[in-house]
Amino acid sequence: MIRTVIMLICAAALPVGAEPPAAGVPIEASGPKGPLAGTLLRTPGTQGPVALIIPGSGPTDRDGNNPFGLRAASYRLLAEGLFHQGVNTVRIDKRGMFGSAAAVDDPNAVIIADYVADADAWVQAIRATTGAPCVWLIGHSEGGLVALAAAQEVKNLCGLVLVSAAGRPLGDVLKSQLRANPANAPLIGAADAAIDRLASGQKVDVSALPPPLLPLFNPVVQDFLISEFALDPAKLAAGVRLPILIVQGDSDLQVAVEDAEKLKAANPLAVLKILPNVNHVLKDVASGNPADNLAAYANADLPLAKGLAATIATFVRN
Repeated sequence: MIRTVIMLICAAALPVGAEPPAAGVPIEASGPKGPLAGTLLRTPGTQGPVALIIPGSGPTDRDGNNPFGLRAASYRLLAEGLFHQGVNTVRIDKRGMFGSAAAVDDPNAVIIADYVADADAWVQAIRATTGAPCVWLIGHSEGGLVALAAAQEVKNLCGLVLVSAAGRPLGDVLKSQLRANPANAPLIGAADAAIDRLASGQKVDVSALPPPLLPLFNPVVQDFLISEFALDPAKLAAGVRLPILIVQGDSDLQVAVEDAEKLKAANPLAVLKILPNVNHVLKDVASGNPADNLAAYANADLPLAKGLAATIATFVRN
């Protein structure tokens, strides 16, 4: 009944073995207990801008895939697209997962501030490896929130690229996602109460929840959800004094064009690009058929949305 809630099913991280990178060379940053791992895709013979791709929610790996059927390879395709546009990238595995499994004992024992600390470590490592004076942050989905939070305190940033990023607190986004499926109607009251409680900084007693909601509010991730729901992306955007590019597909089933517009309204100097027929995993879905849209989540052979890499590259090169 809650199968349409994709972005915020970040309950159990379930780390699995890392897959070999499609291209590029390994790069590491310092983690709490062991290294954080990523892939550097660097254009030969030129310095060029360097961007750190921050992944979205749950056990999403550096290529943009996860063990629960997400096989779109969006981040690998984005890195390759930017490579051909003269932009260097580092795409990463989150602490405790995949190639970064040794960084912490428990990938679920994390809050947004931890991902901000990791972004800082990556910026330092990237600058040391490439000689770049500053690093761009490309945050996709939940990664956009991490990028906005990082911009409040991480030094040596060039600017932000927010791709399919929420413009409202993610608790509000989750409420909208649940309501998008009429079959979830019997769950709305309990879900809203749980979200509101977490947003107030309090944990939820899952024994009182309907079983279909248990994956969303698993006790092991409630500290993370509390840290996430407490942040308002628009307020964070308003405080950023760096260049910001906001990129939003108008066929995104998870984040609305309204979210991108809220981010733009909060920071009028930001540049907003709405891409037609582009969905949440950055693929073209011109048919408008929801089934085709969802099928793109499992199709690594479907190319990156036309114009996406060029839009980002043009912004970060100027």
